[in-house]
Amino acid sequence: MIKGCFDSLHEECGVIGFYDNNGYDVASMIYLGLFALQHRGQESCGMAINDDNHINQHKDLGLVSEVFTKDILSRLKGTIGIGHVRYSTCGINTRENAQPLVSQYVKGTLSMAHNGNLVNAMKLKSELKARGSIFQTSSDTEVIMHLAAIERTKTKSIEEAMENVMTRIKGAYSLVVMSPRKLIGIRDPQGFRPLCIGKLKDSYILASETCALDVMNAEFVRDVEPGEIVVIDHNGLRSIKAHCGQPKNLCVFEYIYFARPDSKIDGVSVHESRVLAGKLLAKAHPVDADMVIGVPDSGINAAEGYSQESGIPYGYGLVKNRYIGRTFIQPTQSERIESVHIKLNVLKSNVEGKRIVMVDDSIVRGTTCANIIKMLKEAGATEVHMRVSAPPFLWPCYFGTDIPSKKDLIACHNSIEEIRQLIGADSLGFLPADQVKYLCGSNGYCDACFSGDYPIPIEDIEE
Repeated sequence: MIKGCFDSLHEECGVIGFYDNNGYDVASMIYLGLFALQHRGQESCGMAINDDNHINQHKDLGLVSEVFTKDILSRLKGTIGIGHVRYSTCGINTRENAQPLVSQYVKGTLSMAHNGNLVNAMKLKSELKARGSIFQTSSDTEVIMHLAAIERTKTKSIEEAMENVMTRIKGAYSLVVMSPRKLIGIRDPQGFRPLCIGKLKDSYILASETCALDVMNAEFVRDVEPGEIVVIDHNGLRSIKAHCGQPKNLCVFEYIYFARPDSKIDGVSVHESRVLAGKLLAKAHPVDADMVIGVPDSGINAAEGYSQESGIPYGYGLVKNRYIGRTFIQPTQSERIESVHIKLNVLKSNVEGKRIVMVDDSIVRGTTCANIIKMLKEAGATEVHMRVSAPPFLWPCYFGTDIPSKKDLIACHNSIEEIRQLIGADSLGFLPADQVKYLCGSNGYCDACFSGDYPIPIEDIEE
């Protein structure tokens, strides 16, 4: 994926794993989980099912409903499975880069799906190539696969091998790993990306978000701790915590944008977090208006909060085409403008003659919000006041969020007043940076895209 072509944030990926002890159709369960995680990536998806050390696999470009038919699912038999939905923050969007990745090596089979972004992948890849490793993808997940295979030849178990791999890799990673007899979940020591554990009767599930467990009618057990390795086999679930204990740096955009509102991330309701962001916005940036609207989908909960705090009625002003994925963005400026009209339309009867507060989750370049504001005014809105449930972007992200370089961030080159003029809003207010902490409960978080305070030293990050 070539960065710099987008005017909105994009998701990282979603992962899921299922260890069956009750005779479930594993492929169908993985399918349900992937469907619930579709918002985390719409470029490609796949699953790998372990049938007594024989891996049945299917992956392709497209949405879950497009890639998997009933006939395909019926051929994916086995007792352990992992799945993945992908948005390419690292590596171009090709079928080869679709996950899970599956390898045959001296110890049998190894399958892996990854959410996140390594910051030292290029260095590790160069070292591996010098040793004779051959790479078939441009994904940093394959780097982890190679390291795991090497370490497994030196250790007694795949979990011990992965424990060693964790000493080599740096950055954001939530992994589901499948060996011939085990399902393993791993979360990086700083907990950048979420991963949780669920249970369905005696079967176990690993998933990026709790909404996947809900769809599968499973019980939420707990979140995987930062740095933890959880191992699931015929004896049940056990934990390795040798890498635990570092300060948590969960990506704050899991609450602001990425996760589904019906999920809980590290014990905090995403919906409640976004409503709170709207309330904080209303306190920080009040305005006289007739109606509050949210930009679908991630601006809606914050708009509800703004309405509750301000007393301004909440209403529907924008209608979203539900049959277009969140990544339907075109590479040229004229095509980006046209795509906004395809994705959203104004409910004219609701906004005509009214002063509107429009709430969205972020402003990257400003093109999209400028077009929406123009559409609202053309539909008869007398004023449009924009409120953003995140602070301005001032720094790029290296941990899996597709925030472009500083040259493409509107807030790096313009004051808030200049941004207001560029997008055509009557007023503009961002969530104050010092109030981000309230969105995360008691969790430690990463806000480097606002503050430039990177949890990993900048000298350790590959540009």
